[in-house]
Amino acid sequence: MQHNKTAFIDVKHFKMSFADKVVIKDLSFSVEKGEIFGLLGSNGSGKTTTIRALLNLYQPTGGKLLINGQPFKAGGDIKVGYLPEERGLYKKESVLDVMLYFAHLKDLKNAKEWCLNYLKRVGLEDHARTKINKLSQGQQQKIQLGITLMNDPELLILDEPTKGFDPVNRRLLMEIIDELHQKGSTIIMITHYMDEVERLCDHILLLKDGVARAYGSVAEVRKSFGNKSLDQIFVDVYGEKEEEELKNA
Repeated sequence: MQHNKTAFIDVKHFKMSFADKVVIKDLSFSVEKGEIFGLLGSNGSGKTTTIRALLNLYQPTGGKLLINGQPFKAGGDIKVGYLPEERGLYKKESVLDVMLYFAHLKDLKNAKEWCLNYLKRVGLEDHARTKINKLSQGQQQKIQLGITLMNDPELLILDEPTKGFDPVNRRLLMEIIDELHQKGSTIIMITHYMDEVERLCDHILLLKDGVARAYGSVAEVRKSFGNKSLDQIFVDVYGEKEEEELKNA
């Protein structure tokens, strides 16, 4: 797949080390405006490090990470929604108060109406006055998601968005992501559910040990691995080390 110089997100020769530990070796990829991009890999493969460097939370050891041609700046022209894997909500406040707090930070118009409509959409309209710490993990995840997407971000980054969700709520989240995609949001999705990737993603990058092991459209990646399923490709890539160890035993 050709590296696109006019892409909405452009990562060029990105390297990242912490002390003597190399996390990303030399990573280049691009994401088109308006597409859903799957960033895949096992825990510790470098996915979250890449996102944090893209959002200027980490300074890269080398290379460039650009959004719309520029390094990202908080409060800049690009509206970004980021759902990190580690959740962060004010646990002792009510659902509606927490949502309204973030809505005002994001300068959301008609904030209360938006929040109540969202709570209805995700089946939590009866919990508007419930304290966050009284909700289940899945319910808290829905609130965190609402906060992430409440200002129709141009770039939406979702790190394991369906973690802890049952199949009904996973489907609901997929519908919400679909709708944002239709509105023109560019979405980067980190997930271990390959059915979500096959259904939603235009292009994917599979990281292992800080190196891209597969990159391209879902069809291109499958073709390059003999038309195997993405599940099987993931297993093959991550099973190589174990097979090598067995051979050398």
